Amino acid sequence: MLPIVHICRPSGDWPDIQYLAYSVAMGATDPAIAAFARLNPRQREAATAGPAPLLIIAGAGTGKTNTLAHRVAHLLLQGTDAERILLLTFTRRAAQEMTRRAQRIAGEAAKAVRLPWSGTFHSLANRLLRRHCTRVGLEERFSVLDRGDAADLLDLVRHELGFSKMEKRFPRKDTCLAIYSHRVNSQGTLQDTLESAFPWCAQWEAELKDLFRGYVERKLSNQALDYDDLLLYWHAMLEDEVFARELSAAWDHVLVDEYQDTNLLQAQILQRLRPTGEGLTVVGDDAQAIYSFRAASVENILQFTKQFENREKQGQSPISKSGNQGQSPDSPPPISPLTVVLEENYRSTQPVLDAANALMAEASRQYRKALRSRRTEGARPRYVTVADDAAQAQYVVTRVLEAREQGVELMRQAVLFRSSHHSDVLELELVKRDIPYVKYGGLKFLEAGHVKDALAVLRWADNPKNRVAAWRALQLLPGVGPKGAERVFMGFEAQGHRWTALQSPSPEFNALMAQLGDAATPWHGQMERVREWYAPVLERKYDAPEVRAADLAQLEKVSGGYRDREAFLTELALDPPGATGDLAGEPLLDEDYLVLSTVHSAKGQEWEAVYLLNVSDGNFPNEFAAGKPEQIEEERRLLYVAMTRAKTSLDLVSPLKYYVTQQSRMGDRHVYGAKSRFLTRSVMQRLDQVAWAEKDGAGELRPMGPSVDVAAKLRAMWA
Repeated sequence: MLPIVHICRPSGDWPDIQYLAYSVAMGATDPAIAAFARLNPRQREAATAGPAPLLIIAGAGTGKTNTLAHRVAHLLLQGTDAERILLLTFTRRAAQEMTRRAQRIAGEAAKAVRLPWSGTFHSLANRLLRRHCTRVGLEERFSVLDRGDAADLLDLVRHELGFSKMEKRFPRKDTCLAIYSHRVNSQGTLQDTLESAFPWCAQWEAELKDLFRGYVERKLSNQALDYDDLLLYWHAMLEDEVFARELSAAWDHVLVDEYQDTNLLQAQILQRLRPTGEGLTVVGDDAQAIYSFRAASVENILQFTKQFENREKQGQSPISKSGNQGQSPDSPPPISPLTVVLEENYRSTQPVLDAANALMAEASRQYRKALRSRRTEGARPRYVTVADDAAQAQYVVTRVLEAREQGVELMRQAVLFRSSHHSDVLELELVKRDIPYVKYGGLKFLEAGHVKDALAVLRWADNPKNRVAAWRALQLLPGVGPKGAERVFMGFEAQGHRWTALQSPSPEFNALMAQLGDAATPWHGQMERVREWYAPVLERKYDAPEVRAADLAQLEKVSGGYRDREAFLTELALDPPGATGDLAGEPLLDEDYLVLSTVHSAKGQEWEAVYLLNVSDGNFPNEFAAGKPEQIEEERRLLYVAMTRAKTSLDLVSPLKYYVTQQSRMGDRHVYGAKSRFLTRSVMQRLDQVAWAEKDGAGELRPMGPSVDVAAKLRAMWA
C-alpha cells in the first residue's frame, strides 16, 4: 500500500490546480491526491472530514454522489476496513453507483476494494435478519412480501372480519396498507396517521386496529414479512441493549444518502447504531424533501445537528423516542457535529438556478443556500400561458420538435407533471404526431398479472407457509377458485407443508411444486421450468400472450444473475423494476423517445430541456395541500425539484382554463386556472413571460406586454 500523507493547508477556498500543486510541494505521493484535487473546496472538505457527525447539505446538481463516493474512498485510503463501512441508500442502483465510484477512486491509489455492506435500508435489514433470524423468532426461509402480496393478505383478513360487507364503504386494501405503512414508519399513533394523512378514514379507527392486529398475526403464522417489517425488526433488534452493542460494533462508519427522505423509524435506527454520532455521515438536501406521503420527515435533516449539539451540552448521547439509548458512564463524550453546504451546481445554467433560488428563498424553514453555476450564460426560463390543456399539448410538442431540429434528441428532453393523469391529452397528441415516448409513474412491471402469477409459484416453493402465494398459484389451475384453493392449502398444511403431500387437481402442478420445493433442486433453471408450465395458463388467461411471454423470458434471463431463489425473490420485492426496460437497460422503443414523468419519479434525473405542465394553483400547490403550512412548503419543494431537473431550457406552462371533463367540450364546461402562489414577483422577475396562441393551424409566441399598476390608479382616485 502506498504511504498516505496528511496535508495540513491554510483555510479558505483553494482552486483545484492550486490544491494539487500545494499537496505535491508538501511531499504528498499518494496518487489519490489527483482524484481529490478534482473536487471543489467544499466537496473536498466534506470528503476528508474527521469522524465527527457530518451533515452534507448538497443542493441540486452539486455533485452529491461524487462527494459521498470520495468520502468512502477517503476512509478506505485512511485504512478503514471496507467490511466496517455501512453505506445506506434508497435504491439498489444508487448503492451500485456509489460503490463503483468509490472503488474507482480508491483504485487510483492501487487499493482494490469491495464494499460488502452497501445497499438500501430494507435490503440490509433483510441481510441482518437472515443472519440473526433465529434470535428474533423467524425461520430461515421466511418470505418478504412485495406491496401487491401484502395488500392481498391484508384484503384476506379484511374479508374474514366482514369489513368488505359493511353498510358504509370501508377503505380498500391499498388504502388500508398505506395507512398501516404510514403508522409504522412515522412511529406515531394510528389516530395521528388518520388525522394527518387519511382524515376520510378516521371513523374506522377501531376497525382498522382490529384489521391490522389480524394482519400481523397472519404474517407471523405465514412466516412472512412485508416491506415495513424489515425496518421494524431491525429497530426492535436495536432496542435490545446487548443486540444494539453487537450491531453497532460491526461498523466504524455509517454513511447515508438522501437523508431528507428518511422516516422517523430509519432515523431512530441510525441513532441507535451511532449513539454519539461518531463516524456518522448523512448527505441530503432539505429543499428536495418531497416524500411525506411515504412518512418521510424533513425534520430528520433539519434537526440533525441540533440533536448532537443538545446532547453535547447535556453530556449525553442522542436519545431515541423510546428513551432507552442514553449515555453510559464509560461512553466517550459527544463530538461537535460539522455541517458542509455544497452550492456549486454542475448541471444547470445560472438563469435556471436564479429562478430556483428565488423560489426557495421564500421558504419558511430551510438550510439557506444559493446555487451557483460556472455556466453563467443561457436563456431565461419561460412562463408560458396557453388557452387550455389542448393548447398546452400542442405547445409542448411544437417546442420538443423545434429542440430536436436544433440537435437536442428527444431522450434529452422531458415533460414533467404533478399527477400521472396530467399527461393524458399530451399523450394523445404525441400518438397523433407519431412521436415515441416512455412514461414513468404508471403501472409497474411487477404489478402486471402474468408476472405476479409466475412469481407466486416461486414464492410458494420458497416458503411453503406463504398462504398468499399459495392462493394465487392454486387459482391458476382450471376449475380452482378461492374455496378450492383454501381446501387444497388446508390439506397441505395438515400434512406439515410437505410438498410430496400436495393434492391439487393437477398432477403436473403437484410434480412442479415437488421439484421446486426440493432443497436438492438447483436454482439454475427453476424460472425456465415455471415459465414452461405457465405457458398454457398464459394463453388461457390473458390477451396478447406473446407480448406477456416476452416479459417472462426477460425475467428468466435476469434470474440467472442471482445466486439462489431467495436472493432473486427478495431483491424483486425490495427494489422492484418499474418496467422490463429497468431489467435490461433503457427501453428500446425507437431510435429516440421523449420522456414523460411525474415530478416524484423524476427526482435524481436531469435533462437538457424540461417542460413542466399545469403550473397553477391546484396543481402547484396541489389542492389537497391547502390549509396545511407544512404541506404547502413540501409543494414548494416539489416545484423546486422539477425546475432543477433542467440543464439549459425550462418552460413552465400554465393553461388559462381547465375543462371539467374531457368529454364535455361542446358545452364548454371549464374552470379558470389561477396563477400559482409560488410564482411571486421575485420569481417572475427571473422568468420570461410569454403567451402561446394558435394561428393558421400552427402557433406563435407573443411576449406579454408591460405590466400596468392599476392599484396605484385606484388609490389615486381617492387620494
